[in-house]
Amino acid sequence: MLQPIEILEILAILMAVFGVTLMGVFILKVIKNILAGIFKTRLPSLPKRKPKPKKEETKMARTNKDSGLQKEDTTFNDVFMFLIAVPLVLLWTLFAGYVIWTGLHTPEVLSNIDSYTTLIAILGGPALLIIKDALDVWKTEQSTKSDFYQTKAQAVIDMNMAHQKQLHDVENKHQTQMHLIEQNDQLNEHGLLKPKGKK
Repeated sequence: MLQPIEILEILAILMAVFGVTLMGVFILKVIKNILAGIFKTRLPSLPKRKPKPKKEETKMARTNKDSGLQKEDTTFNDVFMFLIAVPLVLLWTLFAGYVIWTGLHTPEVLSNIDSYTTLIAILGGPALLIIKDALDVWKTEQSTKSDFYQTKAQAVIDMNMAHQKQLHDVENKHQTQMHLIEQNDQLNEHGLLKPKGKK
């Protein structure tokens, strides 16, 4: 059976290889961008072709384009989070759980618990910072959602109040008109109301 330290060594080697590969890809991309900029300025410009007529965009396509629903570009921070930060947090959590579990079942691990605790602390420093930042982003998102729902609820309440006020005004006007009609009918019955058109 592999000891926890051997598992950690294997994982450290894999992470180092992965980090070197990622850094190589990043450096190659930077070199490619630099070379593209150098050759772009030195090459003579080619005669421009007539642009092809664009197909007419549908209203829905224009709306999606205008409203910012286009796919966003992947940034270096996105790549860093998915390729470095997430595996680091998972590695730290799994290793800590494994040490605790084997410590409860194997007395040799308990005798070397200081070494394992140091390794967990080394991995835990960056992992805890990443978790804290992720929680801060989550709190901000929840606060934004809460503000949005409060604003939406207030708008619905205001709309309902305006609708109720409008119904109340219509009912008052209707009652006033009915009252005037009743008064006119009573005056007509008693002969106090002069018919229109007669002098």
